[in-house]
Formats: sequence, structure tokens, C-alpha cells
Amino acid sequence: MLIPRRTLLATTAATMAMPAIARAETTTVEFYFPVAVGGPITKIVDDLSVEFMKAHPEIMLKPVYAGSYVDTLTKAVTASKSGQGPQLAVLLSTDAYSLIDDELVVPFDDTADDKAWLGGFYKAFLRNGDIAGRVWGVPFQRSTIVMYYNKDAFREAGLNPDHAPATWAETTEAAVKLTTRDGERTTRWGIQIPATGFTYWLLQALVAEAGAELSSDNGTKVALNAPAVNKALQYWIDLNTVHHAHPPGIVEWGTTPRDFLEGKAAMIWHTTGNLTNIRANAKFPFGVAMLPADVRRGSPTGGGNFYMFKNATPAQREASKVFLKWVTTPERAAAWGIATGYVATRPDAWETPAMKAYVADFPAAAVARDQLEFAVPEFSTHDNQRVTQAFDNENQAAMLGRKTVAVALNDAQANATRILRPFVR
Repeated sequence: MLIPRRTLLATTAATMAMPAIARAETTTVEFYFPVAVGGPITKIVDDLSVEFMKAHPEIMLKPVYAGSYVDTLTKAVTASKSGQGPQLAVLLSTDAYSLIDDELVVPFDDTADDKAWLGGFYKAFLRNGDIAGRVWGVPFQRSTIVMYYNKDAFREAGLNPDHAPATWAETTEAAVKLTTRDGERTTRWGIQIPATGFTYWLLQALVAEAGAELSSDNGTKVALNAPAVNKALQYWIDLNTVHHAHPPGIVEWGTTPRDFLEGKAAMIWHTTGNLTNIRANAKFPFGVAMLPADVRRGSPTGGGNFYMFKNATPAQREASKVFLKWVTTPERAAAWGIATGYVATRPDAWETPAMKAYVADFPAAAVARDQLEFAVPEFSTHDNQRVTQAFDNENQAAMLGRKTVAVALNDAQANATRILRPFVR
């Protein structure tokens, strides 16, 4: 479901006319936005920019589409360290420690008005950006992991299509029944959990469900080889090696939604940010459910926050806040969630007429929001890119059978402890 034209104005012609809008005494705000390819997201952001500039002709917005989250972070850091733009960027919520350590960003909560505005967001989405008593990230493109499941496949396997597995045991049982084979060839896997790009994120969901968290609140300590982490990773691997209901080895993040849409996987775990894509392209009835529980339910939050860079002038900082307060109003937060599938980041967005009508028509849209009750902050540390890469490498080594789960996680813990040693105080 796309954002109504009356909400997110704009036509292609208006978007292309952006540079021609006349302004006097304008303040230019450049912001980087992570979009690996073109398509609806860039059009939506362009339309938002046009709408904002019509309402605020004194501010010129310049969205720059910088690729993946990793690409966007690299470009933003490189440009900032060389004394150039951007003033704003949407980066992963977990990049906060690294940006603060490099002294590249500034907090948002300078005034009572700022604090009141920030208090309107879901607390679960603020946790990754609330560091040392200051708020460094404004929630925007946020998510949790959800389970998508093929209702036709459930019926075919004799399962209730209106009841998604609620526990690990139920998930395993359903996955085995949903797996189909033609001789030795698997024609449909019962479950598929991707392990590239965000391996730690998917594993963190399992760890949360097993009753533990991976890192400390101050980003300096991790518990990557705790018993619950061993249990979680072993469960994931056993879905293939023991139960033969999950593809072997490492499953690609990017192709998992396509595998689901093509009927190659009956259940997948993926970001709620794929909800609109799956709804638009599924040729079969599907369900969306919270992730199953072991000792509890749980999913890490995910996605991107807006950050404001230190090199912004006072005028640009003020203009940036004007834009952010405008784009995160309840109505626009609702419109963004409807258009993309990401979770509208503030409770009052769910009370708008547009969102109420959307959820009434498509109840699955509320699943990721409801799961916030069980959410944990996404795994985040100082020098986060290096720590998560080291963790991912070891997890993948275990999935490929190159190391046992225990050895892989012990090695991950040792590597992460070494990387974080300079930050322990």
C-alpha cells in the first residue's frame, strides 16, 4: 500500500523540478539515505523533500542515495572527516557508538522542546541511540524481525494456516512437515533464516528467545559464548543438520524474500521492512507472526536512525531539526510505515485515521509493532563494525561445519574482547 498522494505529494515532474524551486536566504541541508537501488523508496523520499520545501521555502533539502547501510556509513564518515557534508544521515541505530567515538555527530536533546519531541517515540526504538544520558539518534526507518509464512503450504501440510508456530518446538515440527522433496531434491524448505549481511541480528533474536542478551548497556562488554548463545546457534544449525528442514550452509539475506515468494521456503525470518514488498508480490495468502519463543519471545529492534553531523553550522542544525520534527509527525510516521512496511516509530502514529484504516484492512501490519513488547536493543558496541564482523565470521564458520559451535563462539568472544579492550574503563 503506497502513501496516498494527498499525504506524500508530488509527482515525478514535481520531483524532477526540485532544484528549480526558488528560494532566498536558504539554508541547505544535505542528507544521506541508504538505498541500494532506486525504486519506490527514493521516490517516496524525493516526494517528502518536495512537500517539505514547499512548506519551508527557507530550507533546501538535498537527499543523496548512498547505497547500502555500510556504503552510507563509509561515505558519510569519509566526507565528514574531510570537512564536507552531509549534515544528516540515516545510518544503522547500532552505529551510534562509533560515530560518537569519532566525534562526528551531535545529540538532539538540547532544549525542552527537543526532549518533548523525542519523548514521543517508542522507548524500544530510542534505546540504541540513548547513550550517556543524551539522545544521538532519531528513530526513522525502524524494524523488528518477523516470521512470514505461506498459508497454502500450511494447509497442504495439514497445519492450521491461522496459527503460526509459537515456540521453537512448534517451529521445528512445522518446518519438518512443510519440507517437500522430489527424490533427493528438496523442492521446498520448511524454514529459512538468512545468515549473510545481518547474521548477528538473526542470531540475536534466537538468543533473546533463549533468555539472554549479547552485550552490555555501555557497549564495552559482550557475552558471545554464554550458554544461551550456544543453545541458540546450535538450534539454528540443527534445523538443517538434524531436522533437514532448513537449507544447508549459509542462506543469503537478499534472496530469502524471493525464495519465499517463489514457494521455495514455507516460513522465513526477515525484517518487517519487507512487508510491503511481500504483500505486493505474493501470489498466495501469507501470514505474519511474531518470532517463536524458547523461554520467552524476543526480537532485536533494527533499522536506521537519523544522525546529525558535527560539521553542520548552527543554521543547518536548526534547519535539520525543523525537517526531522516535520517528517516524524504522527501522520508522516504513519504514512512512511504504510508505504514501506517499517514500523511507525511513535504510538500516536498508530492512532491516525490512515493507520487505523490500514491495520483494519491488513492486520499483519501491526505484528512488528506488537512485538516491541518483547524487543531488545540491537547488538551494538564500540567499534561495532569490527565486532559484528568478527562475530558473523565465527557464526558462519559454525554453520559451514568448519568449527564446532562452542569453538566458534569462544573464538568470537576472544576476538570481540580484544577489539573492545581500549574502550573498557
